[in-house]
Amino acid sequence: MPVENPVPIDRRTLLASLAGGGTAALAGCSALDTRDDGEASTVGDNRAQALAEQFAPTLYFDRNERWFPTDPRAFESELDGETVVDGFDALNGYVDQGGADDPPAPTGFYNVVEYEESPLAVVQFWFYSVFDQFTANFHWHDWEVLHVFVDTDTEEPQLHVASSHSRTVPNNEFLDPERTRPRILSELGSHSSGLSVNDDAERFQRLPLGGGVADITNSVIDGIDAVAGIPLAYGLPRDEGFALPYAVPELDGEPFYEHDRLPSVDASNLIPEALTVRSFDELQSPPDLPERETGYRFDYRDAQDGETDVRYDLHPSSELEHIDDFIGPQLSFEFSVPEFAEDAVAGHITTAGVPWKDPRYENPASDISEPKHRQALADRYDAIGAPSPVGQVVAGVTNAVTDEDAPDDEGLTTVSSPLEMFALLRSDPEAVPTFNGIAVVRDVPAGDHELTINGAGVAPHSETVTVGEDDAVTPAGVEGEIPVVARKHAVKMEIDPSEADSDLRGLAVEDDFAGRLYDAPLSGPDAVYVHSGGAYTTEVRDGDDEVGAFRVNPGDEARVRVDNPRTGKAPLAEYVADVAAETRDQVAAAAESDDGDDDRSSDGGGRENAITGLTNALDAVAEASRRAAEAADAGARGQADQRLDTVIERLDRVATRLEEATGSLPGSLTRATSNRLDQARRRSDQAKDAEKL
Repeated sequence: MPVENPVPIDRRTLLASLAGGGTAALAGCSALDTRDDGEASTVGDNRAQALAEQFAPTLYFDRNERWFPTDPRAFESELDGETVVDGFDALNGYVDQGGADDPPAPTGFYNVVEYEESPLAVVQFWFYSVFDQFTANFHWHDWEVLHVFVDTDTEEPQLHVASSHSRTVPNNEFLDPERTRPRILSELGSHSSGLSVNDDAERFQRLPLGGGVADITNSVIDGIDAVAGIPLAYGLPRDEGFALPYAVPELDGEPFYEHDRLPSVDASNLIPEALTVRSFDELQSPPDLPERETGYRFDYRDAQDGETDVRYDLHPSSELEHIDDFIGPQLSFEFSVPEFAEDAVAGHITTAGVPWKDPRYENPASDISEPKHRQALADRYDAIGAPSPVGQVVAGVTNAVTDEDAPDDEGLTTVSSPLEMFALLRSDPEAVPTFNGIAVVRDVPAGDHELTINGAGVAPHSETVTVGEDDAVTPAGVEGEIPVVARKHAVKMEIDPSEADSDLRGLAVEDDFAGRLYDAPLSGPDAVYVHSGGAYTTEVRDGDDEVGAFRVNPGDEARVRVDNPRTGKAPLAEYVADVAAETRDQVAAAAESDDGDDDRSSDGGGRENAITGLTNALDAVAEASRRAAEAADAGARGQADQRLDTVIERLDRVATRLEEATGSLPGSLTRATSNRLDQARRRSDQAKDAEKL
């Protein structure tokens, strides 16, 4: 049944919906310390089966899904005295037995545990697929788990926890569900589990819009504007108006399906070509991808929940515990990381694990990713420990695009991205997907970490993020926002601090219209991708907190470099001179233009006088700033400060002349001049206050 994708919710609508309740705010979401959880033991066979049958979920799959839940025992073999399931055997055998057209042996497995001296039991449903094909996370074998926490005194479900990719991504969770039988929306290819609680069974709803119920009760993070109002759970991005491109995994440099151990597998057995990309780097802009559609519905064989497409069997997972491992050669994935010279490539590693060797198997509470939910269970049951915060890195990922209010190629704005990206910490080999444009990496230890954001058709972004010992949430980027740039507009801006006359510690980049776009520590040669349509102020800061600023207008260049990145009065004064001269020339060019503009005065003489006055005022600032820089370079502090006082006075005159010229200049140039005036004033004040010449 086709599902029409919604338009992504804008933040104003989203925040308005939150005002009505249904989603709690939290100062910091965290991973959880499970040392205070009580012991749990396995529930007896008959009772376990009854609980599993009572809560067996309904599963909804994407129309393009290729690997449905099956029984891995059909593919097991012996290797060096151990029982294993080999990835080649499983994938080839699955296709031989019917594949996506006729899913073979549809099966789920259950494990039921009960916390000792507590009425809290947990029914775990484990579903095995022979392959996981995603963008930044693919591997042989795939296990997904749903935890149903049940009060055995009341027989009421307390909490649903549906697994979402890796342990570093917030799970989809719902506290106090009213439905007995959960519904799962399985993500295409990765099988990440979205919950379906609202009235529309086949659609995921992150927020309680229109008086309805949201499908998650995860909390939001307070205090970071870039992610304000978004409940931190993975959700189901392709059902929320966001696009996800899929990759074709490679083995030894070739598409893995060409391997001679996969004679029955070809490209048609993978995610359809319309949804895939062969390389992030080869795309010059984000791809246009098809929307999500619902395909097969799976229900437990004995469930009486109406029509379904496929009935699955249920078996205790103890029947699988003789399997020692799920194996397969490492599949490759390349993830670009921007560096000073040529971009490096981070190898991607991901593995599928064995459920009965996972801590979650014995203590399902260890998989609760929402502190509010753990606290609720801790309040009800002594067996569950209270949440303990650990580090979490969070950022909203946006697109940098040209601003219609700016002069051509001289100003940007940031907008929500319709395409989900991927985040990678150098300290963690597993890349994690964004959701609703939010990158969250959980369970990050204290210290410095290099964070890279990448995606199909965009230039990679990389920065150092410092997580403090007591920081539950560390915002990355600028106040929690990381703008990325389409490759076709990307310009690589390079800086080498070894060329500086002081110990440079920080690098920031600001656009005339979009403001600060990049702000991160600097410890060696570095590079950041910027949009070719921007006009930039590049700021460096040294160990003594002295500042330098430099004007960068990339234009048609593919690569620009900040030469001689100094700090102190001289480079700041030179920057003001450069900005004033640049703006003077543009204002003078506008005076010579005969093009009509509805925003400009029809009084030719008055217009000419106003523009001439502004041009002269800007020229006076440029001259005074150059002289201040020369005095600073000559070591004449007093003279430099006097000339900077003159610069500040002349900037006030520019403000007056600009007000007089408003209506005589193109609106975009008026706005650009005003923005640059603010920047020049700030840099002039910094130059005046600088101890270093």
